[in-house]
Formats: sequence, C-alpha cells, structure tokens
Amino acid sequence: MITMLSAVLADLVIPDLSAQHAFNPNWPPHAKFHDAQYMVMTVLLGLVGLALALPPGRDARRGTLCAAAVVAIPWLGMAGALLFPGTATYDPEFAGRTVFVLGMHGQIFLALILLTALAGATAAVWRKAVR
Repeated sequence: MITMLSAVLADLVIPDLSAQHAFNPNWPPHAKFHDAQYMVMTVLLGLVGLALALPPGRDARRGTLCAAAVVAIPWLGMAGALLFPGTATYDPEFAGRTVFVLGMHGQIFLALILLTALAGATAAVWRKAVR
C-alpha cells in the first residue's frame, strides 16, 4: 500500500509541481487552481484508499477492491480527460522536454503500468482470500 501511495505521488502530484503545470507562468490563475485541486484530490484519494485497505477484521476482498477503485480514479481520470476536445497530455512549448515511452506520454504509460499492477495486486488478494 505504501508503494501505491508513492506511485500516486510520483506519477500525479510531483509532475504537477513542474514548470509545465503549477509553476507555468503562462497558465491563468484559474487553471492553476484546478491543477492544485487535482493534486490535493489525488493525495486525499490515496489516503482514503490506504484507510480502506488497512482496517483489520474486515473482508480483505471487499476492502482491497474498494481501495483499488479509489486509488485508480486519478489514473482513469487522466485517460478520460483525453476524450475531451482540445485537451493534450503536454503543451506544445514543452514538446522537447516531454518524455514518451512506446509512443505514449510518459505519465499515460506509467498510469497503464500502475493500473496493471493495481489489478494484479487486487487479483492476488482475491485469490488468497478465497483459499
């Protein structure tokens, strides 16, 4: 679970504190507000996921599924945001500094990896709880 929380911070919060986001002088204050809102929401969702997964004596399968769903929200939200017209994973002014992996923006690639790991961990807990 600590690894999952670290992944949320590394993939979603820290990149938003870069010159491309929160400290981008070209962003209007309202855009910065929504970026800050997203960062706070992501950390809060991670903490809720952690709280759902940790209580002893509860059904491990249900707690893990709820925790995984809550923690997956920011990554799924990134994918959903790309469906809106005029959105992009990076601003053209930062094209030279943007990392791509297998043709995908680095954050989208990492989100897919982390969602896959989250699904695998959830499946492992479900299998273990059935035995």
